[in-house]
Amino acid sequence: MRYLLFPLALASAAIAHAAPPQLLLEVARFRSLDQVQKGGEVEIAVTVPTQPLTYRQRAPKSFQSSAVVDLSLLKADGTVAWHETVTLKPPVLNDTTISIKNPLSFLKRVTVPDGTYTLRGRVRDQYKATNGETTVEQQLVVSAPKMADFSDLVFLAKPAVKTTGESVFNRGGYLLTRAPGGYYGRGTEGLYFYTELNQLPAGRPVLVHYHLAAPDGTATDADAPPITPAAGRPTALAGELPLGYLPAGPFTLTIEARDAATKKVLATQSRTGERSLTEYAPAGAGGLR
Repeated sequence: MRYLLFPLALASAAIAHAAPPQLLLEVARFRSLDQVQKGGEVEIAVTVPTQPLTYRQRAPKSFQSSAVVDLSLLKADGTVAWHETVTLKPPVLNDTTISIKNPLSFLKRVTVPDGTYTLRGRVRDQYKATNGETTVEQQLVVSAPKMADFSDLVFLAKPAVKTTGESVFNRGGYLLTRAPGGYYGRGTEGLYFYTELNQLPAGRPVLVHYHLAAPDGTATDADAPPITPAAGRPTALAGELPLGYLPAGPFTLTIEARDAATKKVLATQSRTGERSLTEYAPAGAGGLR
């Protein structure tokens, strides 16, 4: 998982009005199931904190802000592989001095050929004349694994739910509610996550091990039930671990897959998140298709 994180912590009203808009981009790369056009699926989770946005009065005791997000995937030669513009309008407020304004989130899923890309995101505060724009960029590589390999690891705000429906929020037979920035706030006792295993020999059992650790050495380990990969498609993995014992601050989840017969390590994947014992986390990512 690659991501560009602007702090989600809420600033004071005076600071928020002076600051430019903020943008959080999280990218998760998966293999495409299309057997004709080889490539990957790039999921772009976008979060815009509404605290720094300018609120315009629409009527007595009625205020609303508005932001425009431009997203582009650029090929290595600079040409545009994909572009989309989304306009966000937070709920109308009757008091702009309130200290908590939930961020806005949405998810886009783009299928692209293997290659090197630049993701460019720009957010504009529509009601701010100066210092009202922020642009961020990140590099990403989409490529087919030559051996067993995990996709990017996605942190979730709540457990993955099995579903047969089709939606941009569904993956591998699960409905996924993403945790913006991999941030878990006050009152959250569980770490929820999703990933996929690729290039596994069909029918050969695999053992999956989870290791969750904090910098101070606090850690826990758990094993998932053995899995038997199917032929021709990724193997979905959805799991959860208790967070209650972890201190505030960063933590790292590492997932390891081993051959059940030989105990040989086939693949590993890690991602870092953040836990707070005092601040509440923003709502899980909702979205637009």
